[in-house]
Amino acid sequence: MPGTVGRVPAPPSTVAGAPPTPDATAGPPADRRWSETPLGPPGRWDPALRAVVELVLSAPVPMALAYGPQLALVYNDSFAELIPAKHPQAFGRPAAEVFAEVWQLPGVGDVIERVYRTGEPFLERDAPLPLFRDEPGFREQPLFTRGYSPVRDSTGGTVGVLTVAAEAPQVTQRLQNLSELASALAGTLTLDDVARVTLRNALSTFAADQVEFGVDDGSGWRLVRRIRGEVLDEADERLPPLWRRHGATSPAPLVRSADSGTPSFATDGQPLLLSAVDRHDEKIRALAALPLRTPTLRGGLTVGYRQPHRWPPAERALLAASAELVAQAAERARRFETQHGTAQLLQRSMLPEHLPDLPLLRIAARYDAGVDGNAAGGDFYDAFALPDGRLAVVLGDVAGHDVQAAALMGQVRAALRALALSDPDPVGVLAGLDRLVTSLSAEAHSDELFVTVVYGVIEPETDRLTIASAGHPPPLVRRASPGQPGVARYVEVPPGVPLGLHGRRTAVTVDFPPGDTLLLFSDGVVERRQRSLSDGFQALAGTVAGSATGDPRTLCALASGAVPGSTEDDVAVLAVEHASTPSRSASMEVPAEPTAPGRVRHWMAGQLNQWGVPEQVVGAAVLCTSELTTNALLHAGTAARVEIDLSPERLLVSVADSGTRGAVTRARTEKLSSRGRGLGLIEQLSDAWGTDPTVRGSTVWFEMMIPATGGTEERPGG
Repeated sequence: MPGTVGRVPAPPSTVAGAPPTPDATAGPPADRRWSETPLGPPGRWDPALRAVVELVLSAPVPMALAYGPQLALVYNDSFAELIPAKHPQAFGRPAAEVFAEVWQLPGVGDVIERVYRTGEPFLERDAPLPLFRDEPGFREQPLFTRGYSPVRDSTGGTVGVLTVAAEAPQVTQRLQNLSELASALAGTLTLDDVARVTLRNALSTFAADQVEFGVDDGSGWRLVRRIRGEVLDEADERLPPLWRRHGATSPAPLVRSADSGTPSFATDGQPLLLSAVDRHDEKIRALAALPLRTPTLRGGLTVGYRQPHRWPPAERALLAASAELVAQAAERARRFETQHGTAQLLQRSMLPEHLPDLPLLRIAARYDAGVDGNAAGGDFYDAFALPDGRLAVVLGDVAGHDVQAAALMGQVRAALRALALSDPDPVGVLAGLDRLVTSLSAEAHSDELFVTVVYGVIEPETDRLTIASAGHPPPLVRRASPGQPGVARYVEVPPGVPLGLHGRRTAVTVDFPPGDTLLLFSDGVVERRQRSLSDGFQALAGTVAGSATGDPRTLCALASGAVPGSTEDDVAVLAVEHASTPSRSASMEVPAEPTAPGRVRHWMAGQLNQWGVPEQVVGAAVLCTSELTTNALLHAGTAARVEIDLSPERLLVSVADSGTRGAVTRARTEKLSSRGRGLGLIEQLSDAWGTDPTVRGSTVWFEMMIPATGGTEERPGG
């Protein structure tokens, strides 16, 4: 059979008392003689060497002797089966020549040479050998426990290294990987998380060339794959996976296996030919397709190789166990996404989807759910124009994180708008809300309805702000003078008592000239465990004052992360900037099609050039917008909306999608790969950028400052 060492029987020695030679039990391959090896004729061997050679050649496990300074190989049948492509030529040759392609790798030649040089044994458990067991058309990398021992002659000198390799079944290692898979899946929340863990684990566990995971979302199939050798780094792992669509009747083996509920195994051929989307699919020759079936989920998992692969029973059992774990995790993720989406939709549907667009008042808001994204919270904000041209602003907090809190929040917000449109006086509005909450508490037979609110009216024509509070944190005003650093001060408004407690509330009126920005926020912005509340207020004021701009969207993003540490509370921020001059704005609806980024570039370049924006700003802004548009279309898979707003000081660009995958994760520029290159460009080219969740989807925005012209010429936006 291939890979055996020929054994040449020899008659026993007729010389009385002569020691037996190794030829009596086994010898070198039939076409070699001992004298042709560095060991020389057996009659000249040291007795200790003779004993070791006899042990090697008769052992049932893979054993090899690396003899002499050249480390010439003498090995048995079992070892020969590990290197069929090199046997029998390897017998008697230096090990460094036989394994030249891997000898310099760590854990190979250096280990044997060290044992020979120092005489100290070495043991390595369950490690893959840097060679492959190649049988016709099949490739498998085995795991071995390897022991290396010095071989000494009768004088005690080291003459070689004995290697004993005990193969550890791959299933042992793979069962450990199965435990790691279960642990990793336990920490997943979304299908994106499940996909990342599943693909990463399957590639390493089965040493596969390609792995694919897919689920039926009711309108067809969403599939995502990983390919061995593809560029992937930390930033890619943090970005949403790249899902692709398949129809409900797709011929893909994953879909067929999910439909039938039975696994399928192809050992050689082109199993992905009918559903191939590129050359990677076409190169797959062996494929295992396993269904992922639970009461509420239908999905599939495939593991593929570019070489023929046999799928032994133990491996099939391991694949089935992995698929069971993945199916359970995917069902939990689907359930979480449904609950999370319902709670968030309820929360955000009670918030204004669009804020007023006024000539001299720029408005932005941000809402981030607390740690438990499965629950609806009670934070809310609103901004709306009054009949006389003034702007009403409000931010409140209803205690609790459940549907009851969200419902009460909706009632308070609706009532406040109705009261303000009738009579916007802050004290009167808060008095009306106090009566509402008192009535609702009596109706519910509960004294646990706890609501705080800060409400104000901005008069841009008189540069005044009138504001009152019902137990809410005081608002912050950022003021900046030309050429001077910004300052931030809290408005000294009497705190009052929360709604429903019949307390006295007093309004104050303060100056709010052009250049000022008002910031309303919930207590989740400044409260942290094991930190004093005063530290939180100081950190927020310092962050806002240190901002290079008073742009409300930038300040909302900065405020939400101003205080270090995590919070279990919701975070709501509303900012209003009193601009010196009106800004210019334009928007474009972007269809979900491949030509969209090019159309955005053409439209935006023309618009900015028409407005007289400096050329260097136009080029950078167009590039960043194109990347953001591509990112939105790629990850959300829906149409997008691009908005640009130009003031004399800055250009603000936002790209909003209507997907449900969540916001793009901010990462360090040097950690971003080609897929994250757009975010890296924005980090480098913009003065500020961030992401905002919306009612449906997310918005990514960036801001670029307009350089001063140095003369009296009017700047863009003026």
